[in-house]
Amino acid sequence: MAQSKRIDDVRQDALALSSRDRLALATELLDSVEASDPEWDAAWARELDRRAAEADAHPEQGIPWPVARAELEAMLSQKP
Repeated sequence: MAQSKRIDDVRQDALALSSRDRLALATELLDSVEASDPEWDAAWARELDRRAAEADAHPEQGIPWPVARAELEAMLSQKP
């Protein structure tokens, strides 16, 4: 199915945003469709439970928040 010119224009505009703004936009867009799908919420709840169990089972594999935050900030500051 061919996408409309409007979608192409919106995509181009979105890709021109900073990485931080693209992330904020992506979050908003996902939130706008996730709220209408109970199966999506259930799948995410199962995934969060799985990740929490994994973290509890292997705490030595985790990264301390200050380290993770510094790494994320460094990655975000390098992207336009």
